[in-house]
Amino acid sequence: MTRSITVGLDGSPQSRAAAEWAAREAELRGLAVRLVQVREPVPEPMAQFPLRGTETHQRWTERIGREAAEGLRLRHPGVRVTVERLSGRRPAEALVRAARDDELLVLGSRGLSGVGGFLAGSVGLAVVASAERPVVLVRAGEQNTDGREEPADVRAAAASLRPVLLGLDIGGPDPELIEFAFEEAAMRKAPLRVLYGCNLPAFYGYAMAPVAEVSGMMAQSNTDALNEALRPWRQKYPDVETTAESRFGSPSFLMVEAAREACLVIVGRRIRRASVGTRIGSVTHALLHHATVPVAVVAHD
Repeated sequence: MTRSITVGLDGSPQSRAAAEWAAREAELRGLAVRLVQVREPVPEPMAQFPLRGTETHQRWTERIGREAAEGLRLRHPGVRVTVERLSGRRPAEALVRAARDDELLVLGSRGLSGVGGFLAGSVGLAVVASAERPVVLVRAGEQNTDGREEPADVRAAAASLRPVLLGLDIGGPDPELIEFAFEEAAMRKAPLRVLYGCNLPAFYGYAMAPVAEVSGMMAQSNTDALNEALRPWRQKYPDVETTAESRFGSPSFLMVEAAREACLVIVGRRIRRASVGTRIGSVTHALLHHATVPVAVVAHD
């Protein structure tokens, strides 16, 4: 069975950007691309005219997938592209099921700047919160997957290489998450920046030693812990230039700010197989809404 990258396609500029990102990623990984369209029930106004409404909706859906696939094949002739159409009232569940055996699931993201399309808002968040495969959210008109800044209409423009950014928790650094980040950096021949952010405990403000001295000691201790967690992977990927940094402040703010200088942001999501409720964490939530570069969320136990 051919390993693939699944893309949720709804015809929006964001989902087309997601498909383009997936095709470039597929070139790096030697994988195929599968464009998945989830067709929801025909909207009520169209349903009043069963024959014409249903037929028009179906033709529109088929045209979106056909044109997107043709464009990807033209721009990426070495990538196998297929289209799959599903139906259901819960697009998030359909996308998660479709991608459960694939390498990645890639979606378009609008952040807080707009609405429309089935991948916006709650659907995208629901996919991220429930998928056990890595999920990548991509904005339209942003940076190219290899880290080169480029005008939206000149995709081959050369520019400076940006790092892959990994947000890592030193309290439980997951091997799958670290492996994913090193692989992404290695494929792009990009540097890897690893960042751990945390708030300075309030009681340290009352310590006898100056706050600056205490925070400096804690930051060095945290950086040492980061370097220890990364040591096996630096040995496995010696060609990946890696820097590790611990900073004090809001982790969400620090990651969103650092993302401005990255080509790809990677964060983890701990899988919680509870009977009710899912959550993605405040840092991931902030990145999905505010980061303007692709954000990869890697689920792990």
